[in-house]
Amino acid sequence: MARRDEKIWIIGGSSGIGLALAEAYARRGAHVLISGRKAEALDEAVVNIGANATGAVADVVDLESLNAAAKAHGPFDRVINAAAIYDPSPVLKADQKKAEAIYEVNLVGSFNAARVGASHLRKGGQLALFGSAAAIFGLPQGQVYSSTKAAIVNLAQSLRVELAPEVDVRLITPGFVKTPLTDMNNFQMPGIMEPEEAARRIIAGLDGKAFDIAFPRRLIWPLRLLSALPKPLAFALTSRLKQ
Repeated sequence: MARRDEKIWIIGGSSGIGLALAEAYARRGAHVLISGRKAEALDEAVVNIGANATGAVADVVDLESLNAAAKAHGPFDRVINAAAIYDPSPVLKADQKKAEAIYEVNLVGSFNAARVGASHLRKGGQLALFGSAAAIFGLPQGQVYSSTKAAIVNLAQSLRVELAPEVDVRLITPGFVKTPLTDMNNFQMPGIMEPEEAARRIIAGLDGKAFDIAFPRRLIWPLRLLSALPKPLAFALTSRLKQ
């Protein structure tokens, strides 16, 4: 059972799903530290969340800033890394600088958050990393973002056993959630949901036992079925999506 007085660090907690998680955890009595790169956004989020929230400027690609935030505010019962950036371009048409930044923030940032977070958790505490439904199978017109999330899945799987039982590692695999990132998409997003609903599902999953908190089923299961098919058949099916 979750305690009402939990201390939770949400990296990337000033907007999107991270903010929705911070608001939901604060409502149930947890104290939430939210961190991010932009002080103004953090200050606004802290005011909106209320007395149970604290902000700390920290960048996932800057180990010094992450360590400073952890030392100043830890130890924690849960660390959740929701920080990510996105550019909806096909891989070979991606802007080089933007692509490199996506790899750095999403993948290197998750690696940094995992290392710092795990070392500032109470024994038996929880470390949660964000994957994505986009990581389940590579699709044509796929994106750099998707490949970073696939790597995070592998990282979380490795850490699940490597850090047990001292750290309870979890993977969060959301489908489309209405955030500033998905607002950049110009295609139909099946099963898209509001961040508050995504946060509700994530919190219920993190309170439970499952390693992978994946939703919605209408998107996740077809992708998992696709990934389980013999590759020639899977590629024949996905070729229909090629533009």
